[in-house]
Amino acid sequence: MPVIKISGQGDVLSEHARTVASLLRRGCKLLNVREKQIEELIAPTVESLGCEVWGIEYLSQGKYSKLLIYIDREEGIDVDLCAAVSRHVSDLLDVEELISSRYTLEVSSPGMDRVLFKEKHYTDHVGERVEIRLNYPFEGRKRITGVLAGVEDHMAIVQEAENEYLLPLENVQKARLVPSFD
Repeated sequence: MPVIKISGQGDVLSEHARTVASLLRRGCKLLNVREKQIEELIAPTVESLGCEVWGIEYLSQGKYSKLLIYIDREEGIDVDLCAAVSRHVSDLLDVEELISSRYTLEVSSPGMDRVLFKEKHYTDHVGERVEIRLNYPFEGRKRITGVLAGVEDHMAIVQEAENEYLLPLENVQKARLVPSFD
């Protein structure tokens, strides 16, 4: 596993840098605590409507926040199902008040270029082409595109030309399938 070096002044790290380093060592993603809380809250409701929560993205941009909920099921997703999930989830979030500021709620299918949120998503899509953006550079790069060759010890194995990269999942900012139209 690559070592993530955090620089400070001399050998003294700020409290924030020590906290970040500690979370990374434990394999935690830093900015998705709210997303996990929301997913745990809405999953039973979404499942009662016949689908699963594929993933959640909460984009906080000052007073204009956006909550994106991706749902999936074997038969596919249609507009009516997205609308039903949106109504139920909106009511639930209003009652529970997990988000205190104004936000826009969007419910959709993950699409062909779906974002991979969970380790299971990576495992299910081995052999497919992916684009991965990293939180911290790996060998001087923050973006790697290649074939997902496997998942091992919480690391994605990505083959790009003749190179094979072992990318710790906790360093992945966003991974997305790259659809092929051959």
